[in-house]
Amino acid sequence: MKPGPRGNPEATRGAILEAALQEFAAEGVAGARTDAIARAAGVNKALLYYYFHDKESLYGAALDHAFSRVAHAIEQALELELPPREKILAVAGAHFDVISQSPVFPRLVQREMMRAGRAGSPHIRQLAERFMKPTQMRLAALVQEGIAAGEFRPVDPLHFVLSMVALNVFYFSSAPVVAHITQKDPLSPEMIAARRKAVLDLLAAGLLCEPKNEREKTR
Repeated sequence: MKPGPRGNPEATRGAILEAALQEFAAEGVAGARTDAIARAAGVNKALLYYYFHDKESLYGAALDHAFSRVAHAIEQALELELPPREKILAVAGAHFDVISQSPVFPRLVQREMMRAGRAGSPHIRQLAERFMKPTQMRLAALVQEGIAAGEFRPVDPLHFVLSMVALNVFYFSSAPVVAHITQKDPLSPEMIAARRKAVLDLLAAGLLCEPKNEREKTR
């Protein structure tokens, strides 16, 4: 099916956004070229501008596209019928997995955070209100639930969630450095699987209490 408003507009829009994620992550907003995005998406520039009026609106839509994907993955894990100790690890694993499937996302976020300096960014507040804050509140509530149930250590929910996100994001944002340190491809399936296990092990060790029946055995 040909891309375009009369063909498959959702597929066309998605292809443009995926290409935009790659270009903005690599070049930033100022350096990104819409002709390169159009070429990568398999459309002409006229069609690109049919969907997005200018480069800034395309950049904002690409950020929304990336953040909504991450938020959706976390929300799905939060809806699982699991006790807190299993659910928090499912959430951490889901977050890791969605980042690993789009490893340019951390680089895109880093660029946006740097862009939000003295001049400010028109997107940061919107992203925080629409995606970051609601997700943070639900995750903090889950941590509080686990603490109340005696499944989690009495940690600060805010800082635990920030640390969980950082553990996942930092690995992919620093992949070029990891490659130099390890002399391995940090994005290979083997390295990603090893990193995922290491993250979940560290989170479990830092958060989970010993199961109640195990504590009773040691008394």
